[in-house]
Amino acid sequence: MKVKTLSRSSDVYLPARNSEVSRLPRNLDPELHPFERAREYTRALNATKLERLFAAPFVGQLGNGHIDGVYCLAKNTRQLNLAASGSGDGVIKYWDLSSRDEIASFTAHRGIVKGLAVTVEGNLLSCGMDNTVKLWDITKKDQSDSPAKTFLGSSGFTGIDHHRSNPVFVTSSNAVQLWDENRSKPTANLSWGADNVNTVKFNQTEQSIIASAGSDRSIVIHDMRSNAPVQKLVTLMRTNAMCWNPIEAFNFAAANEDHKIYLYDMRNLTRSLNVYKDHVSAVMDVDFSPTGQELVTGSYDRTIRIYRVNEGHSRDIYHTKRMQRIFCVRFTMDTQYIMSGSDDGNVRLWRANAAARSNIKSARERSKLEYDAALKERYKNMPEIRRISRHRHLPKPIKVASETKKIELASIKRKEDNMRRRSKKGTMPYPREREKQIIGVAIKQAENKD
Repeated sequence: MKVKTLSRSSDVYLPARNSEVSRLPRNLDPELHPFERAREYTRALNATKLERLFAAPFVGQLGNGHIDGVYCLAKNTRQLNLAASGSGDGVIKYWDLSSRDEIASFTAHRGIVKGLAVTVEGNLLSCGMDNTVKLWDITKKDQSDSPAKTFLGSSGFTGIDHHRSNPVFVTSSNAVQLWDENRSKPTANLSWGADNVNTVKFNQTEQSIIASAGSDRSIVIHDMRSNAPVQKLVTLMRTNAMCWNPIEAFNFAAANEDHKIYLYDMRNLTRSLNVYKDHVSAVMDVDFSPTGQELVTGSYDRTIRIYRVNEGHSRDIYHTKRMQRIFCVRFTMDTQYIMSGSDDGNVRLWRANAAARSNIKSARERSKLEYDAALKERYKNMPEIRRISRHRHLPKPIKVASETKKIELASIKRKEDNMRRRSKKGTMPYPREREKQIIGVAIKQAENKD
């Protein structure tokens, strides 16, 4: 009996093991792949469902939190894993973000801590309503409530920020004051008209530019080189917080009392570049990601929202049952996480991308994630994929408030349309969304000293 066997070379069915053997090219002729688009749509739909299935944004809280509410946060821009928080009882805590443990804790002020900033050397500046600014040496293990330096002011401070490369910092109170770390008195007064200034920020790219927001609903741009304000913008409602874009030097975001965030170009303050909506209460803080592509906001409505810079509505919303009103939010320097401080005393850590994980991934896993991201981007406007990717479970008070707000806005719009219909043509133009919050812009002329 004869038995005949089949044999073939392993080079035909095994992948190439070295660069000398070239793989056969794939024929991408659409006629040979009639169902390619249908398969890609199915994969994009499955990738979108899996992304929402594995969305778990909350990482945990830092240590045991504070006894009182957390009203200010500061991150070290030169080290990824260090951050500080200040509470309403005057206590400042320094955190290690990688282990979520407390490095140092000390009572800094009598009363609420209103501002924190990290110096060039990595030390900590704090200000409070007790009329003092204090410089803390973080390298000391035992602070024993004794700062390295103390700066006295004439009134309670509401905000502080440090220059990116020089030993200079700026504070806000009843005036905007410029300080040198080596002097006990302010070196310049940059105020322009406001009774009380709520917040002040250094531009991290154009380092001589400062922006401040006052209680008179004004936003003022200052120039440190001339020790004088340059121009003022007055809006319909008060600005609570500001943040400069770290990549686009002239752009800054302003968190407003009217539930919106406005993106401005300081070269042209007659209109905003973009308007970010969706909050149903006053926005208390805003921060840009280090890449300048996204910004995060914290609101009085107890939610955190993440926006893409070029989009007007949030791409994600974070909330928990126990989290109360949010007064401060910050992106970490690796853009992967978000810190938030709220009225319940906790400092929480969130993933910037809810479905992302920080574990080490193989080349095959990375390739699959990149492929899925490309498919989701290609088919993001398909109705089913758009519905799944945009759907979020909201707390009942937020959902009710957003629906009520929609009804109120529709009623106002209907009233304006009726008035416009019954008025003379051209007397009631349609207001532009990016300009209607602006009352006026003033430019201060340079003083002639001759």
